[in-house]
Amino acid sequence: MTTPFFSSSELDSRVAKTRQEMDSAGLAALVVASPENIYYLTGLNHQGHFALTALVVPPDGPLMLVARAMEAPTITAQVPHGVHVPYADDQDPAAVLADAVRSVAAAGSEVGVEMTSMSLPVSVWEPIQATVASIHFVDASALVAGLRQVKSPAEITLIRRAAQASSRAMETGLAAVKDGVPQHEIVAAVYAEMILAAKEYPAMAPLIRSRDTLLQEHVSWDDRAVTSGDAMFFELSASVGRYHAPLTRMAYVGDPPPGTEVAAGIATAGLEAVRGALRPGAHADDVYAAWQAVVDEGLGHSNYRRHHCGYVIGIGFPPTWTGGAGVVGLRSGSDLEVREGMTFHVLSWILDQEPADYVLSDTMLVTADGGEILTTTRRDPIVV
Repeated sequence: MTTPFFSSSELDSRVAKTRQEMDSAGLAALVVASPENIYYLTGLNHQGHFALTALVVPPDGPLMLVARAMEAPTITAQVPHGVHVPYADDQDPAAVLADAVRSVAAAGSEVGVEMTSMSLPVSVWEPIQATVASIHFVDASALVAGLRQVKSPAEITLIRRAAQASSRAMETGLAAVKDGVPQHEIVAAVYAEMILAAKEYPAMAPLIRSRDTLLQEHVSWDDRAVTSGDAMFFELSASVGRYHAPLTRMAYVGDPPPGTEVAAGIATAGLEAVRGALRPGAHADDVYAAWQAVVDEGLGHSNYRRHHCGYVIGIGFPPTWTGGAGVVGLRSGSDLEVREGMTFHVLSWILDQEPADYVLSDTMLVTADGGEILTTTRRDPIVV
């Protein structure tokens, strides 16, 4: 059996904090659906979330894990402190989950539900609402996700290890870029190093693509070969204990476009502005404004805007390393309070602007003195 990444006492502490939040919100129970939050509270680490897996958290007593019956060996091994509520493949999982909720919540009570989770399909949610009409369901999507934002020392240790593995995978990928090499061979080198360094699969495939598809931000490689004068974009993260630490770089094949050094200076200064602004008590809006001010000055105008200059990261399961609760970003208008122990993927990208494109991102840990950059790959223009 694989050794758990967290002690029983740490998991118990997380459950206790969750129950405190439930009590403050007047919730008789909580239904957790996202793989990240289920992992945070129980340690369940598998790929079975394509079928309904939901955690029912009562105010006291054991947690109830509603999952396929064939997952019993996994749940017994990984969640010995919980109760498996199984459903067979010919049963309606919505009915089984509804029964589990009714067993811990009285008629007329309020039950919190992660309504924004991709793992709670309409085919499950609508029947539950119809059959458990005596209970009032409220949106509690932010309850566990909010607790996860500030990392414990054990979590930070895993993120540091993930940052080391991500940096190793990035440097391997950059070194593999050569004129005539097919893109998929570069990706294969990245995957090999990532698995060797981190020993587990990432939540998201590395985003590796050539410069002609640079603006297509969530596409990855094809079967074309690298050519002289091209550039390869890399955004990737390794996973250690399901914790991620992404970073972004670009490798130029031959001389980079004119203005690249200037764009690199702007992006680097923007990254440093975020690092300085990521202090406990600051708000996400202030951090974004610090980045935007540097970019405006560097570009000589205020017309360039990004949807954010970073976002909270930590636990990740497919299909994303953003944590399963949507993107909690360092963006304009956000009142998210920065707290010590938070970790962010900080992006300082200059795209489709003069003097040139440049991408730069790193994982940062919020400390009392500002952001600590955890990923280590060089940040100047990389020419191969």
